[in-house]
Amino acid sequence: MRKQEVIEGLRDTWQVFRVMAEFVEGFDTLSKVGKCVAIFGSARTHPDDPLYQTTVEIGKKLVAAGYGVITGGGPGVMEAGNRGAHEAGGDSVGLAIDLPMEQEANPYAKTLIDFRYFFIRKVMFVKYSDAFIFMPGGYGTMDEMFEVLTLVQTLKIRRIPCVLFNMEYWQGLYDWMQKVMGEKWRHINPEDLELFHRTSDVDDAVRYIVDYHRKSPAKKGRTIGHDDKSR
Repeated sequence: MRKQEVIEGLRDTWQVFRVMAEFVEGFDTLSKVGKCVAIFGSARTHPDDPLYQTTVEIGKKLVAAGYGVITGGGPGVMEAGNRGAHEAGGDSVGLAIDLPMEQEANPYAKTLIDFRYFFIRKVMFVKYSDAFIFMPGGYGTMDEMFEVLTLVQTLKIRRIPCVLFNMEYWQGLYDWMQKVMGEKWRHINPEDLELFHRTSDVDDAVRYIVDYHRKSPAKKGRTIGHDDKSR
């Protein structure tokens, strides 16, 4: 075997250990955190933007309702969600990702974990979030939203409350999903559009999550797989 092949093989082996280490740190840290709602949205949202202030308000009202907040730990909407939870005295968690162009983590995440791998970070979001709120955002927000909806649709995780917030932003996508994906191409069923709640009202968003958990309690509120016998 050539020397280069040996080196590449060792790199692959050590990568397995890095993956394991991230999983262990994530499980160990987040297992100690109470029930939380994940908030996703654009890192480009400026603190002067009304959307930033709205997200701060959402974070505060989630804490008042008994939840903490988990975000991607970055600036923009993520910072606003963590800030609201932090200022309200609740759990404020950031799951940061190492990216070449990404800014530093925001200062409002009291519990912060840095991840190298996107897929591990996604596992942590899904496993330790009791609900999801998707604020206006870019590719990353879309990625997380469709990841969660796919897991629910395919019964890989239990049904979990998902909120698309700000219908000025989401209405066009919803119309396309309904008319093109659903009615024209029949790539989704009508009930697939009921996997999420749409609103532009802060109180309605929080109330939807609270009411959902009141009507559909689950062990620790975590995302339990459809075949898990502990439900």
